[in-house]
Amino acid sequence: MFRRNRADREFREAQRAGQAVLAMHTELPLPDCPSPGSQAAPTPAAPESTVVPDFLPADFRAPSRQDVSGFMMRWDLPLIVDGEVHQCHCGAYRNWIVFNMRDDSVWLRCESDHETKEARLDTAWYNRNSGPVDHFHPTLDEGLRHLGQ
Repeated sequence: MFRRNRADREFREAQRAGQAVLAMHTELPLPDCPSPGSQAAPTPAAPESTVVPDFLPADFRAPSRQDVSGFMMRWDLPLIVDGEVHQCHCGAYRNWIVFNMRDDSVWLRCESDHETKEARLDTAWYNRNSGPVDHFHPTLDEGLRHLGQ
């Protein structure tokens, strides 16, 4: 009982200290920020001043979804779709490569290189089950080699 009262008291004291800090910052005028009423009319930029873009250079940007043909991931466990284990016509039911294409279709590839479009899976399923993108590959073969096929 006393331990809970002490914890509650310490929590309330921390809250009061935080509120005091917030109140202190709202009362003091910030030296770098002009007041809203004292803004001067905008002046045209001088021709010799250069505008620096506020975005990363193209070399540092990650490709967007429209820049790539699709995404791929390994799926080593049996793939269960609508409550049943998905199986290839060759009999494979695990160790899939799952492709999420630019047109939001999902394709499956078994170890024997059979590919089939799976209409019951979509981009939302892929995004829920895939991890972060760790590599970008210029060709499909390099991507498959990276995933071990």
